[in-house]
Amino acid sequence: MDYFLDLLQGGWDALVEYLSFHVLTCLIPAFFIAGAIAVFVSQAAILKYFGPKANKFLSYGVASVSGTVLAVCSCTILPLFGGIYKRGAGLGPAIAFLYSGPAINVLAIIYSARLLGYDIGIARALGAIVFAIVTGIIMAWIFRREKTLGDEKAFASMCDDPSAKKLWQLLLFFGSLVGILIFAASSNWIMTGISFALLFFVLWRWFNRQDIIYWMKETWRFFKLILPWLLGGVFVAGMLTVLIPEDVVADWVGGNSIQANSLASVSGMLMYFATLTEVPIIRAFLDLGMGKGPALSLLLAGPAVSLPSILVLRKIMGWRKTFTYIILVVIMATLTGFIFGLIV
Repeated sequence: MDYFLDLLQGGWDALVEYLSFHVLTCLIPAFFIAGAIAVFVSQAAILKYFGPKANKFLSYGVASVSGTVLAVCSCTILPLFGGIYKRGAGLGPAIAFLYSGPAINVLAIIYSARLLGYDIGIARALGAIVFAIVTGIIMAWIFRREKTLGDEKAFASMCDDPSAKKLWQLLLFFGSLVGILIFAASSNWIMTGISFALLFFVLWRWFNRQDIIYWMKETWRFFKLILPWLLGGVFVAGMLTVLIPEDVVADWVGGNSIQANSLASVSGMLMYFATLTEVPIIRAFLDLGMGKGPALSLLLAGPAVSLPSILVLRKIMGWRKTFTYIILVVIMATLTGFIFGLIV
C-alpha cells in the first residue's frame, strides 16, 4: 500500500511542478502559436512543393521543416502523408514530410528546449531537419526505379492556396507571438508587454473578427487534443521516477555507447507517444541517469514511428518501403544521438 501511495505521490509532485513552472510561460503561448500556424499558414502552400516535377532542392528543404506547421504525432500525420503519396508526391519529399511532421512541430521543439535543456531542444530541431532530408533522399534512391503513384493533376488539386495575408503581416504577427513566448519564459516583463502591444496593433490593423475567431477555435482544439494526454504523460513520468531504479537506467541507457543509443532508438520505435508526452517521460529518464545521447535518439525515433503507425504505413506503401523506413529511422536516430553525446 505504501509503495502504491509513493507512486501516486511521485506522479502528483511531477504534475504540480509542471503546472507551476511550464504551463503559463511556455505551453499556453505555444498553443496560441500552433493555432495561428494552423489557421494562417496554408498546408496547401506547403504541399505544392512535394509534386513529382517540383525542384528537388526546394522540395526536400520545405518537406524537412514542414513539421513546424503541424502539431501531430506519428499516427495523425498518416492521413496527410497517405493523401500526398497516393496522389503523386515524390517518395523522397513525402518521406521527409512523414518524418518531419511529428518530429519538429513547434510545440515539441519549444517544450523540449524548456524541459530538457536548450542543447537537446536545438539538437532535436537541427537533427530532425537533417534526418528528414537524408532519410527521404535514401528512400528515393533505393526505390528510384518504381513509378510515382497518381498524376500531376490529381496532386495539383490538393494544392490550391487560399491564404490572403501578406507575408510581412504574418511575420509581424508571428514575431509578436514568439516574442511573448520567449520574454515571458525569461521573466522579461517589459519586453513581454511590448510584444503584447505589437500583437494587439497587428490584430487591430490587419486581422478581422472572423480571423480571430478561427484562431481561437484552432487554439482551443489543440488545447483539448493535447493537454489531457500531456498531463497524463507528466503524471506517468513522475511515477516512473519512483518505479524504475536509477541503476537500471544507468546500466542500459547511461553514457553514450552505440548500444545505449540503439536501445533507445528501438525502444522509441516500439512505443507510441501522443504529441509532447515523450518530453516529460524523457525528462524522468534523464533524472534517473539516462545519457543525453540516448535521450536524443529516443526523441528522434519515438515520435516518428510507432507500432500503430507501422501497420498503417504498410497499407499505404507496402512492407518493403515501410521496413526500409523503419531501419533508416533506427540507424539515423542512433547515429545522431551518438554524435550528439560525443559533442556534449
